[in-house]
Amino acid sequence: MVSGIVSYGVYIPNYRIRLQEIARVWGEGEDISESLQVFEKSVPDMDEDAVTIAVEAARTALMRADLDPCRIGAIYVGSESHPYAVKPTGTIVGEAICTSSDFTAADFEFACKAGTAAIQACLGLVSSNLIDLGLAIGSDVSQGAPGDMLEYTAAAGGAAFVIGRDNLVAEIEGFFSFTTDTPDFWRREGMPYPEHGGRFTGEPAYFKHIISAARGLMERLGTDPEDYDYAVFHQPNGKFPMRVATKLGFSREQIEPGLVVPFIGNTYSGSCLIGLAATLDVAKPGEKIFVTSFGSGAGSDAFSITVKHRIEDIRCRAPSVRDYIANGRYLDYAMYAKHKNKLRL
Repeated sequence: MVSGIVSYGVYIPNYRIRLQEIARVWGEGEDISESLQVFEKSVPDMDEDAVTIAVEAARTALMRADLDPCRIGAIYVGSESHPYAVKPTGTIVGEAICTSSDFTAADFEFACKAGTAAIQACLGLVSSNLIDLGLAIGSDVSQGAPGDMLEYTAAAGGAAFVIGRDNLVAEIEGFFSFTTDTPDFWRREGMPYPEHGGRFTGEPAYFKHIISAARGLMERLGTDPEDYDYAVFHQPNGKFPMRVATKLGFSREQIEPGLVVPFIGNTYSGSCLIGLAATLDVAKPGEKIFVTSFGSGAGSDAFSITVKHRIEDIRCRAPSVRDYIANGRYLDYAMYAKHKNKLRL
């Protein structure tokens, strides 16, 4: 049974801070932006969190395809910044978008790939004909300690994907996951900021898992990088996705439409999904998209996606990712610290 994406929506806060402003405060060199290939990042407003971002992305996804929220049988929200340790985010999203009470919900955590894990879960229920539509969301207000390298890229944003069987805008032809217990970065319960594993972050974590998942899927499907028009990889900075694309045989032209991290930073669970949304904003019917997420801990999910003709009917009914990127209001470090609640008594 064919399943895939029925609609999609994103939300990116309109506040920004330039990396040069962060570097100015902490005495880093002005070349930090060039080093990371990130020039500014999104900042949540003081009343925004992973829930409000998820709600806005979900509302946009429903509006884009004019969907009845009562058709949704599952809501899964992936995040590593759920505001409640016990109370679920998914139930709040369901109430806010006015679903019926006849749905299942759960919060997912797998660092930055929790959103793609939510898509896999929805695909399972939809393909088994157990639900009509599933709503998978990746939403984060990511954390970085003041002065830590993570602070330069940790951003805010989210994307929501409605998964179903009919009226598809994109068919998901297959997926492949690769998972190991590899340290990258982590945050213990009660700790406000994550720690990172330094030398583990690159080769044994990000690159090994994305390459393994990507190659595993292409081998399973009998495809090559040349078979795809676009590719999206998790974007912790601007360098890593470019480097992993080269290792796998994808070109810069294939990944540029979905490469949004230079303008909004690393939105963690929203990162790969916002990149996919940006690609759907420009992709034509019949074109193919290759997507691979990554989550610290560590694991990657790879997807092969073919765009369908219905994309032309719904694409312009909601703001595009580039619309959100263009809508920036810039903060100095003092206001940024206030927005991020970095001043603690």
